[in-house]
Amino acid sequence: MLRVGFIGWRGMVGSVLMKRMQANNDFKKIDAVFFSTSDKGGKAPEMGQKNTTLLDAYDVKALLNLDCIVTAQGGDYTDFIMPKLKDAGFSGFFVDASSALRMSEDSLLILDPINYNQIVNGIKNGTRIYCGSNCTVSLMLLAISGLLKHDLVEWVNSQTYQAASGAGANNMRELIAQCGVMYSSVGKNLEDKTTNILDIDQAVSEILGSDKLPTQYFGAPLAGNVLPWIDKAMENGQTKEEWKGMVEANKILGLVSNTLKIDGNCVRVGSLRSHSQALTIKLRDSNISVNEIEGLIKSGNEWVRFVPNNKPDTLKYLTPASVNGTLDIAVGRVRKLNLGEDYLSMFTVGDQLLWGAAEPIRRLIDILVKHA
Repeated sequence: MLRVGFIGWRGMVGSVLMKRMQANNDFKKIDAVFFSTSDKGGKAPEMGQKNTTLLDAYDVKALLNLDCIVTAQGGDYTDFIMPKLKDAGFSGFFVDASSALRMSEDSLLILDPINYNQIVNGIKNGTRIYCGSNCTVSLMLLAISGLLKHDLVEWVNSQTYQAASGAGANNMRELIAQCGVMYSSVGKNLEDKTTNILDIDQAVSEILGSDKLPTQYFGAPLAGNVLPWIDKAMENGQTKEEWKGMVEANKILGLVSNTLKIDGNCVRVGSLRSHSQALTIKLRDSNISVNEIEGLIKSGNEWVRFVPNNKPDTLKYLTPASVNGTLDIAVGRVRKLNLGEDYLSMFTVGDQLLWGAAEPIRRLIDILVKHA
């Protein structure tokens, strides 16, 4: 039985991973060992495992006893522990939710509905590092997998609308706190229907421009606002979040770097959970009809939920709220653009904490159980 160690299992991504593994009875297939960076000797979660005590996540000797290490602890932990594991001769699998090792030549990005064969071949050929990819990249590739399978995509322009959940638990709390401060400042006026809406707008605008909103984590108000900057700057004017789109997608697809051109703007919006994306796609075949395109999208994978291009269905099924907590990849607003018959537009939404983070890792563990 595969001996699997878990680090960072109490964090946001780790917690979702634990729930998904419990729901799918995954812990019955492995010998789980739980580690902590701050609570060595504490009580481990009860998942039916042999070891019920938390081990030290910095104890290299303990980690060497594992067949597989799964970490959702973050890039700083990976950067610290990986050199030590290499020096100690760790020969097991290292599965990481962070971005620390994604671009390493020794790593493979995991999104098995797209690159299952690549993952299985990697296991057979000695690849030992497996990384979850960027959340919007995973969600985008799942949404358009039917088009990719038929080589219909020349390039993609992605405009993302990324929820607070993509930045972390503290950011989600900060967004809710910001909303609370804003409401408190105008609550009484909202109840009074005689209050001029421009007076309410002025009060909210003043709050947004003041130091009354908590902004420790976002650096600016997100409630009632959008933040068109995610991650650090790149030399070419992109943010790193935008840069990831092309480099990670090509690596997942097993393509030579920059084969599939992808670029766009990544924007943080006031959605609490689940990321949205507006995609403009340059098609290789201008003669393919919208009906044919819809059929290919639906057949891409079993999680695509196609939404007809009308107002009632769009408002009900093509929103972050509609996919929150599900594995559904909602795809809708599909149409040809006035720019030409070879330009396709669509809108897609997926839960950032599931297919965008925890689910590919859960499924990778299952693949390791079967093929390692």
